[in-house]
This record gives sequence, C-alpha cells and structure tokens, in this order.
Amino acid sequence: MENKLRDEMIIGIADFRLPKYNEIPDVGLFLEQTTKYISGILAPLDGITITSSMISNYVKRKLIANPIKKQYSREQIAYLIYIAIAKSVLSLEDIQLMIDMQKTSYTGVDAYSYFCREFEDILTLTFGLKDNSQQISVKNYEMKTMLRNTVVATVHKIYLEKSVKILKKIREEQNNQ
Repeated sequence: MENKLRDEMIIGIADFRLPKYNEIPDVGLFLEQTTKYISGILAPLDGITITSSMISNYVKRKLIANPIKKQYSREQIAYLIYIAIAKSVLSLEDIQLMIDMQKTSYTGVDAYSYFCREFEDILTLTFGLKDNSQQISVKNYEMKTMLRNTVVATVHKIYLEKSVKILKKIREEQNNQ
C-alpha cells in the first residue's frame, strides 16, 4: 500500500513546474482565458483553484490592477498565480500586505521568479523527489523567509489533501475487492 500511495502521490507533481515569467502569455488574455490558463497550470495541485469570480474580486479589492481593455497582462497573470496558491493559507489582506512589501523591494518579474523557484523547490522536497532544499539568500531575508513559509504551508496543505484523497481511493478499492 505504501508504494501505491507514493506512486499516486507524485503523479502530476514529478513534472510540475510553474511557467517562467517570460513563458506567461503576453498578448493579453480575457477573463475566461485567464481563468482557463491558470486553472490548467494549477490542476496537479489538488485543491488549488481559481475562478472568474475570484479574479474579478481580486481586481475589486485592488490585489491586481484593472485589466486593460478587459485583458489581463503577463504581470497580472503572474500575480494571480501567486494569489491562487497563497490564498489556501493566507487571508486576502495578508496577501495584499505581502504584495505591497514585495513592490517596495523587487520588480514583479524578480518576485515571481523567486516565488517559482521556492515553490518548485519545496514541492519536490516535500513530495520526496529530492533530498534537500536550496538556501535562502541573505538579501531581504525576512521577506524571503515569509514567502518561504507561505510556500511551505501551502505545499504541506497540498500534500495532506492529496494524501487523504489517495488513501480514500485505495480504501474504497480494497473494500470493493
């Protein structure tokens, strides 16, 4: 059972990666396209979702800028990916605070790139696909530690939810035999 659990746990995770900033579409996506794009990226992360109404709410709350001509830019999509992942462990107010802090020290490109590296690093470590984590740089250590802890909490939540889902599936299969 343990091998089956491990094999099922890493489905979708072993090859998971967030798009690099320059891989995010830069043509401007409409709301439904943006939702579909981000949902496709996040699909392997059980329980991490985004809907059109959530995106509209984030715009109303000023977490991201208003779309231009109803189209979302690369930067807005990068922020939406971060928000979709972070909201599973942080309130929208806390996410806003972290974004505001980020904007005082880093460009959106640098912040998103660092977030991607941290998320993928902790995800592969937590799911047992590698043995150790990368070192956090010293520059802006406190902000980076807060981000890393957000990522760790989110990944652990994903791990637990995926584990429970698979264990229920295994138990159901055993009961049906």
